Amino acid sequence: MNLNDFNFILPDDLIADRPLSPRSSSRLLISNRLKPIIDEKFYNLPKFLSPNDLLVFNNTKVIPARLKGKRVREGSSSVINITLISSNDDGSWLALIKPLRKIQVGEVILFDKDVKAELIEKPDGLGMLRFNIEKNEFSTFLSRQGAMPLPPYIEKKRASDSRDMKDYQSIFAKHDGAVAAPTASLHFDHEVLKDLEYLGVKSSFVTLHVGAGTFLPVKEINIKNHKMHAERGCIQQSTVDKIIEAKSRGGRVIPVGTTAMRVLETAALKTGQINSWVGETDIFIYPGFKFLVCDGLVTNFHLPKSTLMMLVSAFVGKQRTKELYHHAVKNKYRFFSYGDVSLLLR
Repeated sequence: MNLNDFNFILPDDLIADRPLSPRSSSRLLISNRLKPIIDEKFYNLPKFLSPNDLLVFNNTKVIPARLKGKRVREGSSSVINITLISSNDDGSWLALIKPLRKIQVGEVILFDKDVKAELIEKPDGLGMLRFNIEKNEFSTFLSRQGAMPLPPYIEKKRASDSRDMKDYQSIFAKHDGAVAAPTASLHFDHEVLKDLEYLGVKSSFVTLHVGAGTFLPVKEINIKNHKMHAERGCIQQSTVDKIIEAKSRGGRVIPVGTTAMRVLETAALKTGQINSWVGETDIFIYPGFKFLVCDGLVTNFHLPKSTLMMLVSAFVGKQRTKELYHHAVKNKYRFFSYGDVSLLLR
């Protein structure tokens, strides 16, 4: 399967660098099998769902993982830019460090008069850092020194600022650990959730701590050779019970975002049925994948040649995906993390 099968031309002016306000005023594209595409507003999402449907959200919380430090050596210093990726049980952090070549294993990066980190390893072009503060102090440090880790295509246009601390976080974010937002969730506000509840649409949650690997390009021409980065997550039995109940009543299970979809399908891989699960997943969903749980998907519009484009193509078909993206570009939908959204039904 060729990488170029998932390419398309996207005008730069369709890449959103700020979300609309209010959140739910974004545009909504609705695709239901091979029926005509519908253009709507997101706040009308409840009109296209049924009382027995179940929405599954990812309640991960984005940490302000972007840090700027300083390496001092023999009286000279260099600015070191860091994006935290994931923490280990011993308190160390795997991080993307730029420029990595300017710091050696054993050297220290200074952040302020109280906080520093030692580079203890350079695994696979990344850095492993050990900070000099305890875990319970780390959140306070990040809130003081960190910035939201915006996607590269936004950072090319502008730097992260205080608005992103709220904009790049879902209203139900709960568990610290993500370095990228589950962006389909960003469209939901309290009014839409109230409307869904009034209609009788059920909701539940999974957790997947989205990693920086979500922004890495696919370099393999044969996409089957691409290796996904592992991400930590879980699904509790209470969510499994709601899924089983929804399906037994003829309802649809609709994950909000590709991250929620990846958790649900991971939790069903071994037995063919949904089960509670906790661990790491590197599941790669591309055309030919057999979906075991999901009946729909709420998702933003994704990068050309990305694994997320491949996931959408697996879910609704390659030809249908091409039609949807052609329609989105022609009708000037806003793309990527702060852009518009789609509801895809099988």
